[in-house]
Amino acid sequence: EFGVAYKTLIRSAHRTPEATMQAVKDAEDAGCKVFICGAGMAAHLAGVVCSKTVKPVIGVPIASGPLQGEDALHSTVMMPPGLPVATVGINAAKNAGLLAVQMLAQTDEGLSAKLKADRVAQAEAILAED
Repeated sequence: EFGVAYKTLIRSAHRTPEATMQAVKDAEDAGCKVFICGAGMAAHLAGVVCSKTVKPVIGVPIASGPLQGEDALHSTVMMPPGLPVATVGINAAKNAGLLAVQMLAQTDEGLSAKLKADRVAQAEAILAED
């Protein structure tokens, strides 16, 4: 929607740790500026990615398992000092994407203009419901 290039990978902090670390390295080598990590239950993916990069990491807790994402939320948001992970709400991947776009827009006026237009469109959509 905003014209931002992205790549989607499926990795697991616990089941594919080496492949996860390699994916972070490869992404950085390719010019990645921000990571978005979605994970459920123990949800350590964002923390593991954060430990391997100094780029911003956004965690998306996924509703799964018996706690329906509450465990993932706490696992993602409760990072130790020195390793911050920006965390959005449970299943809030859209907000994670928008947060990443906001980060990128800090140095991209075209992207900033698209974000401003999106905010106007959101407001107009709400007002049109009257």
